[in-house]
Amino acid sequence: MAKKTILFGGLTPTHELLMKGAVESVGYRAEFLPTPDNVSLAIGREFCNRGMCNPAYYTIGNLIKFLKQKAAEGVDVEKEYTFTTIGACGPCRFGMYESEYRHAVREAGFKNLSISILNQSKLSSEGEVELTPTLVWRLIKAVWTADIVRDIGYQLRPYEVEKGSVDKVISEYLQELYAAMKKGGKVKEILSILVKLRKSLNSLRFDYTRVKPVVSVIGEFWAHTTEGDGNYRIHRWLEEEGAEVKPEPIAGWIDYQLFMQEKKLLLEIKAKGLSYQRIKRFIAVKTASSLLRWLYNLLRGALSFRPRALPPQKYLAELAKDYYDPLVVGGEGYLEVAKHIYSVKEKKAHMVLSVKPFGCMPSTQSDGAQSKVLLDYPESIFISVETSGDGEVNVKSRIQMKLFEAKKAAEKEFEEVLEKLKLTREAFVRAFSSPELQKPFIKLSGKFAGTAARALYANFQKAYSLLPEREAEGTV
Repeated sequence: MAKKTILFGGLTPTHELLMKGAVESVGYRAEFLPTPDNVSLAIGREFCNRGMCNPAYYTIGNLIKFLKQKAAEGVDVEKEYTFTTIGACGPCRFGMYESEYRHAVREAGFKNLSISILNQSKLSSEGEVELTPTLVWRLIKAVWTADIVRDIGYQLRPYEVEKGSVDKVISEYLQELYAAMKKGGKVKEILSILVKLRKSLNSLRFDYTRVKPVVSVIGEFWAHTTEGDGNYRIHRWLEEEGAEVKPEPIAGWIDYQLFMQEKKLLLEIKAKGLSYQRIKRFIAVKTASSLLRWLYNLLRGALSFRPRALPPQKYLAELAKDYYDPLVVGGEGYLEVAKHIYSVKEKKAHMVLSVKPFGCMPSTQSDGAQSKVLLDYPESIFISVETSGDGEVNVKSRIQMKLFEAKKAAEKEFEEVLEKLKLTREAFVRAFSSPELQKPFIKLSGKFAGTAARALYANFQKAYSLLPEREAEGTV
């Protein structure tokens, strides 16, 4: 077991806190890096080679900034820390990250810093951190839980009556979840804490008369996941601009990786025939995929299934196949195109925002396909933006123009629901001022993107019953 403290980072603070607990549960000491900022970007550009993408500059610069700060405090960082990151290969600069980390920390004066690599495709490790089945399972539980908690936060915050109340409750239970992960992350204990979180959220009030556009944030993995300067803090900014944000769960990426392993094994069996080893690997991948989806739904159930379900990868691949070959890998593969179509076809969002680093090759390929998607789905409100660390005003100005369209679309959708149910806007507002319809986990239904529309459609009978007779008369 390594005596050094494991440094890691690159996801959201919620994910990193729970992952820290998972890593500590197997005997390591762990510390996650702060969210990368534009100072990190500048440091990354100083010490990295030219031609790297923003995630490399931000995350590598963030590491060097942290090491320099600790060294200035008198810490012998080369003896105290080992940095752990994900490694991979493929037609993307991500495959060069390992060598770039090693090069940059040497250039910054930390030539003896230990770096451990976790290979995402082979589930193997190099360095002082051993990627055991126990650690992998505990990390999965941590990431899945963080996905669930993050999603419920983004769904509820736009409708909270008392600003900041949702974040306050969630932050309290995140500490409990961290403690649970540190003890091994027993599923029963995680579920118990999530149930307590649900009960605490249930004491808050929510105003579902706010008609807000739902914006799905997709794109390159790091760019659409981070919640800092690397994507101009786009998720919280969209909330401030009046949107409900639909973030992508990291579980969806793991689900995609397992699906691709399944596809590759089927191709191998078709080309080389059946064998014991191939059948064994195929069963293992299918079992892992089913188990992880079962766990995700189990955790969703603790929060009344309000966090969104993972869409079936087979369906996503089917949606994308006419625009992007599902067997073409690198970056997000077919996911960007599939998520866009899925959001429009299944009415999961009013607007799709694709965020990617400047010059990201796989995302650029996806953008080429998106032009055909827009021809076939003219009702789509879609915008693709590149982040470069500067140009924030220009990017946000472009997004605001599309967001205006999305707000109009959300209003139009809601008015159509009112008309269908023969209910006036005033009667809707009056009915939903009742405490019974201001709960966080009220029923939502109907093939509508907007939360207000889904809340009304699912609860209109109750809404009628809560209206004074003179208002409800003639509405059904």
